[in-house]
Amino acid sequence: MRSLRRAPNDDSGRDEVRGGAMVHSFREYLTDLSPFIKRLVMIALDVVLIPLSLWLSLSLRYGELFTRFHETALVFAGLTIFTIPVFVKLGLYRAIMRYVGWLAFEQIAFGILLSSGILLAIILMSGVALPRSAFILYGLVALVTIGGSRLVVRRFLSGTWLAKKGKAVAIYGAGGSGRQLVSSLRAGPDFKPVAFLDDNPRLHRRQVEGIDVLNPSDPQLVEKLQSRGVKKIFLSIPSATYKQRRRILERLESFPCHVLTVPGLQEIVSGKARLEQLREIQLEDLLGREPVPPNPRLMDQCIRDQSVLVTGAAGSIGSELCRQIIGRGARELILLDHSEYGLYQLEAELQERIVNEQPELTLVPLLGSVTDAIRLEAVFSTYKVDTVYHAAAYKHVPLVEHNPLEGLNTNTFGTWRTADCARRHGVKNFVLISTDKAVRPTNVMGASKRMAEMILQAMQQEPGNTVFSMVRFGNVLGSSGSVVPLFRQQIESGGPVTVTHRDVKRYFMTIPEAVQLVIQAGAMAKGGDVFVLDMGDAVSIFDLAKHMIRLSGLEVCDAQNPDGDIEIIFSGLRSGEKLFEELLIGNDVSGTEHPKIMRAVEEMLPMSELEAQLNNIQSLMKTTADVVKIRGLIAGLVSGYSPTVPGDEAWKKANVQPEQDIILH
Repeated sequence: MRSLRRAPNDDSGRDEVRGGAMVHSFREYLTDLSPFIKRLVMIALDVVLIPLSLWLSLSLRYGELFTRFHETALVFAGLTIFTIPVFVKLGLYRAIMRYVGWLAFEQIAFGILLSSGILLAIILMSGVALPRSAFILYGLVALVTIGGSRLVVRRFLSGTWLAKKGKAVAIYGAGGSGRQLVSSLRAGPDFKPVAFLDDNPRLHRRQVEGIDVLNPSDPQLVEKLQSRGVKKIFLSIPSATYKQRRRILERLESFPCHVLTVPGLQEIVSGKARLEQLREIQLEDLLGREPVPPNPRLMDQCIRDQSVLVTGAAGSIGSELCRQIIGRGARELILLDHSEYGLYQLEAELQERIVNEQPELTLVPLLGSVTDAIRLEAVFSTYKVDTVYHAAAYKHVPLVEHNPLEGLNTNTFGTWRTADCARRHGVKNFVLISTDKAVRPTNVMGASKRMAEMILQAMQQEPGNTVFSMVRFGNVLGSSGSVVPLFRQQIESGGPVTVTHRDVKRYFMTIPEAVQLVIQAGAMAKGGDVFVLDMGDAVSIFDLAKHMIRLSGLEVCDAQNPDGDIEIIFSGLRSGEKLFEELLIGNDVSGTEHPKIMRAVEEMLPMSELEAQLNNIQSLMKTTADVVKIRGLIAGLVSGYSPTVPGDEAWKKANVQPEQDIILH
């Protein structure tokens, strides 16, 4: 009995599947027709609809079916013959039917208006006994039949004729980009837009593209979304400011939905992204920070018509420096990096940019390290370098803490070698990319960068024409080792999300903004300047983790919510890490002509005294490699240097025998 009852349902299901497959096949057949055949089909359709519209309008006018065809045959034929060329001239047959929009319907309406005028002229000139008002009724009927035919064809070819299957989604933003996103989603099989969210009260309780517009502030909104099966919300407001996006995201955070966003307007306009390329919420969306437009004069001052060298060119900051230098009128761009693969990738990317933006620019990729004095001498003696952006550094705090000698050799002595070579070869401007971790450092990375700053400060007091400056800032979004990709990976794998400490805070800035400010700061340098970038407010890493979990449509698992999805665990501060980062050692700071750049006056040592202490450190590095003693020398040199873990095993394990005692077998 059960099989008998089930059979009709199974047959109807199979019939439905077969019917859907047939419709899909027919739609694909029409889509695959050549453009010429498609135009002929649409013309043939209008050849039928134009006289049909006239017949319907006359029937409405007389209140009965119109049958006087023998008297009016020339009117019907003439209207069709003269209207089709008008439609052709207006381009009504060039539109792609799947993507017909309101502009195309405006053209159709204009074409029908002209066709109505043609009908009136034919009636007046032919003397046929037809009411002159017929042309008005004809225009209205034709608007329905001809315009409606386009709408039906568009709905059929776009796949929205039948109820679409896919994941139900809501779109935040019922403006132009939101409507375009609906069209893109409807054309694909994965998502089904079922609701708009928009702050405009005039759109509430109305429909856009046949979709209800809901009020984001409605207390019953979550229930309304759940009743529609919404599990994802697409943020489609590419022109919104960071502040507006942050406010919206804070509102959406409490929703049990995964929030994705379309690219920003600048990315879409520049061609870097398409509207339908949805992505995860970025940290810059949460920061609510508005970058200040760059000053063109400052951006060009150290670049235009000059030879520019970028050390560490394949790194996060170095590569963005290269991207922004292109298009600024540099004569030559020299890339120096010790990573072969990184340099290869960067050169390929930059060559493509150069072809499109600045074909006359010479690009010189060079493999080499800033720790290699011979290689540096060869580079500076071969190329007449005007400006150096020194981004080469080891920056990952725990790794440098466990490899302290390599960190010192690159960050401190590599900077010294590069700066000395630059001064001897007449480089005009030398800009060091520094870090907030150089302020009262608790780790080798920060201490090594502070010593690099001190070297440039001291060298500026020596004879020479090079203007040395350094730019100090905090974390940049998207750099290697950034916390955001790590959190996202941990969330995707089901957690837990690891935070070092509940109270840890960091400053963040986007890489493009940081680089713009670096270039502008270097242009304002007078010599020995320590520039500090305005990083905005410090961000709680714990709060950031919670934001990212909730915006992924998941709940934080904690004591208050033991049934949550993702747990946050505290792993403890790593070697050399601090709870808070600072940007200034002292309090002597002044503004500059740029609102986001400050100039600090920091303590310094004369070159003779500094050089003696650096030579002691370098001597120990080359002989005993006694990092405990080296740490003591650093503490006497760098103000505020205080390791967080005095007995750090990394330092102890790094001890080796003097160089002369090491026997290679």
